[in-house]
Amino acid sequence: MLKQTLAQKLSQKLSPQQIQLMKLVQLPTQSLEARIKQELEENPALQEGREKGEDQFENDPNEEREVRDSMEEINWDDYLRDDDVPDYRTKANNYSSDDELYEAPVVVRESFHESLISQLALRNLSDEDLELCTYLVGTIDDDGILRRDLEDIVDDLAFSQGVFTEAATLERLLEVIQTLDPAGVGGRDLRECLLLQLERRTVTEKVNLAITILDQYFEIFVKRHYQKLMDRLGVDEQQLKEAIEEIGRLNPKPGGSSNLGRPTENVIPDYNLSIVDDKLELTLNGKNAPELSLSPRYREMLEHYKASQEKNKSEKEAALFVKQKLDSAKWFIDAIVQRQQTLMLTMQAILNYQEEYFLTGDDRKLKPMILKDIAEEIGMDISTVSRVASNKYIQTPYGTFLIKRFFSESMTNADGEEVSTREIKKILEDVIAEENKRKPLTDEALAKILKEKGYPIARRTVAKYREQLDIPVARMRKEL
Repeated sequence: MLKQTLAQKLSQKLSPQQIQLMKLVQLPTQSLEARIKQELEENPALQEGREKGEDQFENDPNEEREVRDSMEEINWDDYLRDDDVPDYRTKANNYSSDDELYEAPVVVRESFHESLISQLALRNLSDEDLELCTYLVGTIDDDGILRRDLEDIVDDLAFSQGVFTEAATLERLLEVIQTLDPAGVGGRDLRECLLLQLERRTVTEKVNLAITILDQYFEIFVKRHYQKLMDRLGVDEQQLKEAIEEIGRLNPKPGGSSNLGRPTENVIPDYNLSIVDDKLELTLNGKNAPELSLSPRYREMLEHYKASQEKNKSEKEAALFVKQKLDSAKWFIDAIVQRQQTLMLTMQAILNYQEEYFLTGDDRKLKPMILKDIAEEIGMDISTVSRVASNKYIQTPYGTFLIKRFFSESMTNADGEEVSTREIKKILEDVIAEENKRKPLTDEALAKILKEKGYPIARRTVAKYREQLDIPVARMRKEL
């Protein structure tokens, strides 16, 4: 049975301005620049800089809008007051209006695969062989290794290209590809890749020994059973060490050695930190504080509509359009200012919390810190702190770091004090760096040493921290 009832409830909803602010807070410097550029293109009532200039945007005369408010409902004083200068007008920028903008030229480079195809064009190959070589190059992974079986490639050529060939033909053409640069390209596994590079070296005793090791004793070499290698090869420790050093100079990823077509991602720090007289000084990147203002052209248009005696339908629609654009511009400018304040407030709280670390740069001085700690300190929500820390960098005297790096979990040491897991990782890293490489420490031995230093953690926890530090197991750390 259908019923109609009245109910009263309390709910919270985010305003469009709050949503816009949260999105802006999350953006790093590079993305913020793109977002501001987009807003400047979309909203003619917004302009860059403080100087009044001719607005180059024209209102579309054919655009028709519904009348939502009358002319009397527009508060003209909000837009026409000149004596009330907003804060964003007085913000200093790192750039002068007469600075010459410089943009780096765009350099178009060949990709790794394009480079191989260009080299093939210089070889004396028939059209059919060149086509097959080009297809083979396309199946090589970005690191330069060919991991697909030639039999499978034969099938692919038959079904997808309608080209019928044999594995022996592809084997012959693969040998041609393996002579291309960089050395080692086209190897079907790590062993073949390294052998291809050694074959191009000047023939010496240690190079021949290195080739023998990779060709006949690769599995023993990978497992670092050096004593077995010396017994089977009939060489002493010094000879084996020289051969292993020769192998260590080879590139396991020849395709990765070429930076062709791989643009370098430049990290633009959102904050700059300096130490002056043992005090931390934090500044926001100038690109995070652009000078934005309302267009004087649109202010003049509002003044014109206010002075107009007759307000017909078209003028009301035009006034509504101008008001909406000015509202949007004001909201955007306010959001940018609030973003700056939120970023500075949050980062300053992090600096105060981790002051000892930022003054020394010693990872062992990092305190345990989670998002909740900073959120309570600045009186904001955890999600806001998370957005501030997301994908943002700070430039310090010790390097440029991701802000989330300073957040870590805690554990209790033997004295009952809470310490950061980063501190334990740093100590673990130092212990491994000082170990005897002939007899590397096992995870159990590392756990025992950490316990003696006052950090009682289990062996599996040591293994987890070691993996997070990209440190191999004891057997793989063994050296002669």
